[in-house]
Amino acid sequence: MTRQAGPIYENTVFVDADLVDALEKWLDQHVRDMRLPGLVDCRTFAIADDEDGHAGRIFQYQFENDEALDAFIGSTAAEIDAQANDQFGGGLSSTGRVLREDLWHTMPAAKPSNCLNCGAQLRGQYCEACGQRARSRLISLWELISDAFGDLFEIDSRIWQTLIPLMARPGQLTREYLRGRRARYMPPFRSYFVLSLIFFVVAFFDPSEELGLLFETGSEVSTDAQAHREVVLEKLTEEGIIIDSGVGKEASEESHGIKIQFDSDGETESECEIDESEFEEMPGWLARRLTPERMRHICEQTRLDNGQQILENLADNVPAALIVLLPLMALVLKALYPLSRRYYVEHLLFFVHFHAFFFLILTLQILFARLANLLHVPEAISVLILVVASLYIPVHLFISMRRVYGQGRVTTFLKFIGLVFAYSAGFLVTMLGALMIAVFAI
Repeated sequence: MTRQAGPIYENTVFVDADLVDALEKWLDQHVRDMRLPGLVDCRTFAIADDEDGHAGRIFQYQFENDEALDAFIGSTAAEIDAQANDQFGGGLSSTGRVLREDLWHTMPAAKPSNCLNCGAQLRGQYCEACGQRARSRLISLWELISDAFGDLFEIDSRIWQTLIPLMARPGQLTREYLRGRRARYMPPFRSYFVLSLIFFVVAFFDPSEELGLLFETGSEVSTDAQAHREVVLEKLTEEGIIIDSGVGKEASEESHGIKIQFDSDGETESECEIDESEFEEMPGWLARRLTPERMRHICEQTRLDNGQQILENLADNVPAALIVLLPLMALVLKALYPLSRRYYVEHLLFFVHFHAFFFLILTLQILFARLANLLHVPEAISVLILVVASLYIPVHLFISMRRVYGQGRVTTFLKFIGLVFAYSAGFLVTMLGALMIAVFAI
């Protein structure tokens, strides 16, 4: 039975943030000075800070055999601890352990010596460079399902460590990211794209329409629904709208649905008349794109489908419009905080987190409204909860500004008002741009 290279003694230390530079110098010198019988390698690694903000480092000693390890633990290890305590005093805490690598007989005989994921040399059951397990066996169905959905059911996973503070602790994710505490959270742009995708799926995906094959259509209309429909049709007729409902006694058997046409001096169809003289005053680059023929086509298509195609195109353009809005609002924050000494990308990060929160709370509102309707929750209670949730959005923005930028309430409130006006104007401009693109995409 063959073993890989000998055991490893690993020491994990955490030190106060103001002692990090001194610890780095001490570790570099320590690694260079280590000369022990049976010592194969000595190396150091940086790890994530602990919850109290202490910087973490690991240094490992790899030995040829257990005898060399025992000799190290019996004498040299205690001397190293004493040197560290003399150097850093109470600002340093450390723990040690012994690592022993897997037996070779538990791995495939033809196993390569390099990681199958990143190509780094393997020294144990996990790759030192990327963390992938060294074994190349096929995974089970349960492991595949766990990889897909495991994070949703683990309370300490990055998903929940991101969503909970994003919702309940305004500004904390941005502040933590700027402080360098990033490994425990989902990356900002990934959170933004995932939550925006979920929002648009929840908001615009209609199962009965998209998966109509799976739903049965009702063959009969109830008496109450039919009576209500007739009342509505009569009111529309009285207001001058010509209606062919296809459900009356005189309607032909080939009629389907409802056709609505507005009166136009006795004409049954309204024509899209375009004054071509108005196009002569346009700039050349705009006139080449905005031709009378194109405007007539847009008008006719909109009249035929009552603007349905425009609305669909607009819904497709909204995600891109919101992405364009992000850098614009980051510029506004840069102008509002000229003395903050923050880079532009830090202001951009603030709005990435805020938009991620915005998509999250809108998704929750939509789901709650649908669930309340399904459970027949009293309308007053449902409306009250939705209003409170909507009011939480500006409150969240204000608290986030205070927490990230650290200014007083009055100063932050004045900048908050300016940001809200700028955001409203930017949102209006980007939505108008999205609408124009939606119209000309017909």
